[in-house]
Amino acid sequence: MLQRKILITGGAGFIGSHVVRLFVNKYPHYTIFNLDKLTYAGNLKNLQDIEQAPNYTFLKGDIAESAYIFSIFEQYQFDAVIHLAAETHVDRSIENPLAFVETNVLGTVNLLNAAKKIWTTSLKQSDAVTPVFYHVSTDEVYGSLDSGGFFTETTPYAPQSPYSASKASSDHFVRAYHNTYKLPVLISNCSNNYGQHQFPEKLIPLFINNILQNKPLPVYGKGENVRDWLYVKDHARAIDVIFHYGNVGETYNVGGQNEWKNIDLVRLLCKIMDNRLGKIAGSSERLITYVTDRAGHDLRYAIDAQKLMHHLDWQPSVSFEEGLEITVDWYLQNQTWLAEVTSGAYQQYYKQQYENR
Repeated sequence: MLQRKILITGGAGFIGSHVVRLFVNKYPHYTIFNLDKLTYAGNLKNLQDIEQAPNYTFLKGDIAESAYIFSIFEQYQFDAVIHLAAETHVDRSIENPLAFVETNVLGTVNLLNAAKKIWTTSLKQSDAVTPVFYHVSTDEVYGSLDSGGFFTETTPYAPQSPYSASKASSDHFVRAYHNTYKLPVLISNCSNNYGQHQFPEKLIPLFINNILQNKPLPVYGKGENVRDWLYVKDHARAIDVIFHYGNVGETYNVGGQNEWKNIDLVRLLCKIMDNRLGKIAGSSERLITYVTDRAGHDLRYAIDAQKLMHHLDWQPSVSFEEGLEITVDWYLQNQTWLAEVTSGAYQQYYKQQYENR
């Protein structure tokens, strides 16, 4: 079997942990290196079930530190990168844009530079493995849609927030390194993800936690913003397919073809929570509170994933309603995890498990 040494960045985060788990379990002949800074959104407890796997190694580090990035590329001779590490929360980007530039732009360029150096010196074209740099991005780089149309791989970029601007910039750098240095790259742009292990700053886990705490559910504006939602495990499957079968230099959009107005999603979530908690119907919905809209809030995102579906034979595996029920059940069954991440106590796990090794 083909041996690979794959660096997955941001592998302790929400999407990254699902990708790491999938690759570790599905490809025992690969060596998977999980690089994560372990900020507030990175949690090694997300990976407790595979942390002792013989083909898994965790590396604690910051992609914004170029010397460190070059050192681990030299030491481990990665032949592939799946790059998910990023600052992702729009509200945080509005408060502190520079942090998003440092991680999302500078961090990506550091990885590109290290890959370029190693793959043009240490790894030769005659080697059995063809290296690839796979950059995982967002649909937010395309800006905002009105009531019609969809984002395709050729939609012009029009980022509207510091977060999406930083991701758009990183996408451009990845393409530039392909065009200028012939670095073998792949890019995917995905719609909103939901599912297990998502940090409760994002809508669905935040509202699950608030309902449990009987706190207000803050809905921006009138809740009319529309998003295309994709179950996180389906995104991980798409990344697997694109990594192995995508054409170098190309971009693939990943989406669920599953548009929901925010207010309709929240009402569905409230209904599921009332049912699971044995509450009177409509109890959770009374917690909905409309708040001042986010600055520069994009109206609608909607992905056309036909290229991925037709060329690489990928399809979402669950409906949104089914995936949302699975997600709610996981959070209700893992309220200790939820309490720890909201208090910051999960940071102690790294110290206990790794610092004294």
